[in-house]
Amino acid sequence: MSSAESQDSAIQSIEQLLAHALAMEVEAVERYETLADQMETHNNREVAALFRKLAEIEKLHVDNVNDISAGHTLPHIAPWEYAWQAPESPEAPSMSAEGIHYMMHPYHAIAMALDAERRGVDFYDRLSAQSEREDVRKLAAELCETEREHVTLLEAWLSRFQPPPKDWNEDPDPPLLQG
Repeated sequence: MSSAESQDSAIQSIEQLLAHALAMEVEAVERYETLADQMETHNNREVAALFRKLAEIEKLHVDNVNDISAGHTLPHIAPWEYAWQAPESPEAPSMSAEGIHYMMHPYHAIAMALDAERRGVDFYDRLSAQSEREDVRKLAAELCETEREHVTLLEAWLSRFQPPPKDWNEDPDPPLLQG
């Protein structure tokens, strides 16, 4: 049994799926807010505002999952028991050093969000294809379609921005690190 199959088998009910979906969206909100704070610290107001906008959009997704969850009792799932393969949820934008830079452009922020949404699509798509339960497959397919819509919107949004020049991250006077 592959790692993906063993992790997907952890979702055996609608309630478990909804708990995962809620955790994914909440983590995305928190991550975008953290990124916005970091960009504000470095006076990158345009990208900070963009990350705040992405957090607001993810809050709408949280509301949507909460609406779907009405009438269900969601289980508590320990962070290390979620059915994703990485230490963070599929939809959380990556905090890797190569992905975050204090001089990043809006193009980078949207591309980062697009990657996260695509990972969300992959997560739900795999679950809808592999779950043994019809109700879980159906809800996973619905959540997957919602994520696909987000991907389409972000692709259109990204197309409005030019990729930054190759030297976008060169700073002749970089900030000093406090030791």
